[in-house]
Amino acid sequence: MTFCPFVFFPELHPMNNWLFYNGEVIPATTPIISANNRGLRFGDGLFETIKVVNQQMLLFPLHLERLNRGLVVLNMQLPETYTPDYISQAILELCNRNNINGAARVRLTVVRGNGTLFATDDPFASIIIQAEPLANEYLMFNETGLTIDVCPGIQKSSDQLANLKSNNYLPYVIAAQYARQHQLNDCLVLNAHNRICDGTIANVFRVHQNNIYTPPLSEGGVAGVMRQHLLTELPKAGYTVHEKICTPEELETANEVFLTNALFGIRWVAKFRNKIYSNNLVKDLYSLSVR
Repeated sequence: MTFCPFVFFPELHPMNNWLFYNGEVIPATTPIISANNRGLRFGDGLFETIKVVNQQMLLFPLHLERLNRGLVVLNMQLPETYTPDYISQAILELCNRNNINGAARVRLTVVRGNGTLFATDDPFASIIIQAEPLANEYLMFNETGLTIDVCPGIQKSSDQLANLKSNNYLPYVIAAQYARQHQLNDCLVLNAHNRICDGTIANVFRVHQNNIYTPPLSEGGVAGVMRQHLLTELPKAGYTVHEKICTPEELETANEVFLTNALFGIRWVAKFRNKIYSNNLVKDLYSLSVR
């Protein structure tokens, strides 16, 4: 495989202060986005948040699958040189450059570039990769359960854009603000039918009478890679899992509830509104989310 060379700037900045931008590893303080950037002006882009542990790319194929699906939907293109191997190498090189020897949180952002709403200056999208150390709390099961609720006043659409990991993140921004203001660990977002889509940074699963349920993607949630991984691995481990719509009221009847994403795997929810949940099954499931 032939790779485009990475351009490294001189060692002028301390560790954890470098990013990858269109083939160059540059100081993170370098201005790279102009006022005409469509990602800034219109939220015209996608992103992936990838967990790297000891130079291993966790669930990397699923991340690339989701990214490529999003590029097709948004009619965006990356240069042909941005193969899976090239992107993987860029991520690992950046982790090394930032002296991250353990676990890393990597954000890969793709934006269309400069232009107006109807015209784009560049034929290819731009790619930005950032890497920072991942806190230890993301590497273990949360013995203290989360407290969550529903964000009022926000309804997410269920169209072809709903499942994308899009830079247009306003429903989740508002939900995160609501969670912070009300001392919650996370907040759930509803669709136009007042049914649960997902959380601000996670998909939602519930356990009821030994069956495991998660809302189908047709409900408007982001197509989480950990969600996809668990839908494959849970049946292999002998668990019964269904994609089924869920209202807030149905969530209150569950025995257990957990949230999933690529960074923390599974997080146990202890309380939703006035309902208290156990974690007997969730603890057993946690190992399935660790790769």
